[in-house]
Amino acid sequence: MCRCLLVILSVDHEVPLSSFFIGWRTEGRAWRPGRPDMADGSGWQPPRPCEAYRAEWKLCRSARHFLHHYYVHGERPACEQWRRDLASCRDWEERRSAEAQQSLCESERARVQAARKHILVWAPRQSPPPDWHLPLPQEKDE
Repeated sequence: MCRCLLVILSVDHEVPLSSFFIGWRTEGRAWRPGRPDMADGSGWQPPRPCEAYRAEWKLCRSARHFLHHYYVHGERPACEQWRRDLASCRDWEERRSAEAQQSLCESERARVQAARKHILVWAPRQSPPPDWHLPLPQEKDE
C-alpha cells in the first residue's frame, strides 16, 4: 500500500472550501485537518472526503463551469476523472480496496503535478527597459 501525503492546490476558484486542504477522517469522528492519528488504527484515509470529490464532479458538470472552461480553453471540460475519483473514494470507504487507494493516490499526484507545471509566464523585472520612452515600431511607420 502506498502512503499518499500530498499538498492539494486548487486552480478553480469555484470549488467548495472543504477541497482546499487535506485532512483525514477517522471512524466515529468528525472531519479534521492535519495528520492522521495512527494510534487509533485507522491507517490510510483518502486525501479528500468523498463529499469533496462529489462536489468537484457536480461543479465540473454545471453549465456555468462548462461555458467558462470552453471560453478559456476552447474545449469541453473533462469531468470523467472526478467521477472516477468519487467511485474510488466510495469503493475505499466500503471495501478498503487497494486498487481504489492506488487510483486515488495516482490521481492526486497527477493533479498536483499539473498544478505545479503552471509557472509564471512573465519574469518580474526590477526596472523598465532602457528604451521605454522611444516610440513603438508601429508609430515610427506612420
